[in-house]
Amino acid sequence: MTTLTTPPPAVTPTGTPAGNADEAGKHARRFGLPVATALVMGNIIGGGIFLLPASVAPFGTISLVAFGVLTLGAIALALVFGRLAERHPRTGGPYVYAREAFGDFAGFLAAWSYWITTWVSNAALAVAAVGYLDVLIPVHGSVAATITAALVLQWLPALANLAGTRYVGAVQLVATVLKFAPLLLVAVGGLFFFDPSNLGPFQASDQGPLGAVSASAAILLFSYLGVESAAVSAGEVRDPRRNVGRATVLGTLGAAFIYLLGTLAVFGTVAHDELVGSTAPFSDAVNAMFGGSWGGTAVACAALVSMVGALNGWTLLSAQTPYAAAKDGLFPAVFATKRRGVPTAGVLVTAVLASLLTVYNYTVGSEGVFELLVLVTTFTATVPYLLSTAAQIYFLASGRSARVDRRRLVRDAVLAALAFGFSMWLVAGSGYAAVYQGVLFLFAGVLVYAWIAARKARAGTAA
Repeated sequence: MTTLTTPPPAVTPTGTPAGNADEAGKHARRFGLPVATALVMGNIIGGGIFLLPASVAPFGTISLVAFGVLTLGAIALALVFGRLAERHPRTGGPYVYAREAFGDFAGFLAAWSYWITTWVSNAALAVAAVGYLDVLIPVHGSVAATITAALVLQWLPALANLAGTRYVGAVQLVATVLKFAPLLLVAVGGLFFFDPSNLGPFQASDQGPLGAVSASAAILLFSYLGVESAAVSAGEVRDPRRNVGRATVLGTLGAAFIYLLGTLAVFGTVAHDELVGSTAPFSDAVNAMFGGSWGGTAVACAALVSMVGALNGWTLLSAQTPYAAAKDGLFPAVFATKRRGVPTAGVLVTAVLASLLTVYNYTVGSEGVFELLVLVTTFTATVPYLLSTAAQIYFLASGRSARVDRRRLVRDAVLAALAFGFSMWLVAGSGYAAVYQGVLFLFAGVLVYAWIAARKARAGTAA
């Protein structure tokens, strides 16, 4: 068993870290259950939902089976994060759990890989959002206008974060409501226009049933990235021992409901042959349901709101994990400063790095470098998941923690095993190229850890 060099901070009776008490103010407000749930749902559902039905249509309706299997895995992972947050209700989520179980190095790897995921993903979200913005306000004619639009879409959520957690929560709640209104319109309204003849074959590909499920799952696997959102921000959630787990499960179930029902509704309103070649399946569904050609504009608005909401939530998460690691001396000290409840340095550094990557994409990225980096994030995002589920298995198997509930030991062990298997499936679904490049990113982090650990050791010797 690895000995920790820094004890966990004291917590208040509600589970809030006592050291955070001085961060409260009129601009800093802890998230209640509704906002924490909106954070999870908003981060899971970005813009991918608007293309998913067309992406899996070539496999037939068997892809819904893959969706169901993935949903069970995601819920198991969500429950594990809820149990871990009960045990360690601190900002940082996977970083905290990995460090508590396996020591500084494992904690750093979780923080490093998660941080890479967040700022590269923010750049990808901004680039994708410009595509939807172009439907409303044509900007593609000028590279300068496109870059400006992408940067504005990145920095508006960053400014909301810098204004304080009070505003982050407000933006997230409003964006979640606005994004789910049109999605629910298609998901629920589509049932009234459902035509079974549009579904096409159950298995449309030449692969066997298992191969078709696996192939469609590879596309859908990353639809649930973000289930950890409430756990990462546990220090900003009121009564985290209770609310983080609830928000994680409720948010994951809400996203699953939208995914499954929305995909089924599109399958039933758009003819299969048309859906396979569609570039805007939700637009086609709206047009089929209500007539006219306004579906593209409506879906573009919904997608843009969805992207901005996801950028708002992911910007907060991008600062939270480095903040927790910096408090323990495992990231540069500048990341450990908070104002108005938000780690300002983390937000600024993330926004700058994502902006630079965005500019690079539009000026030099024609060789596919940007696409490769985005693919790498699908691997780096799963590293904290694996470490977190392994930490839960360690806590349960070792009996080290007095907080292990013996009455729920078997259930928690089964959930942890399922979540670990789900995380391994995510890694496998990343593809060989992503895993290869992702491991190089992790090894680059090893050098950073060596430098930080050396400085920490020298400081300890001098003291």
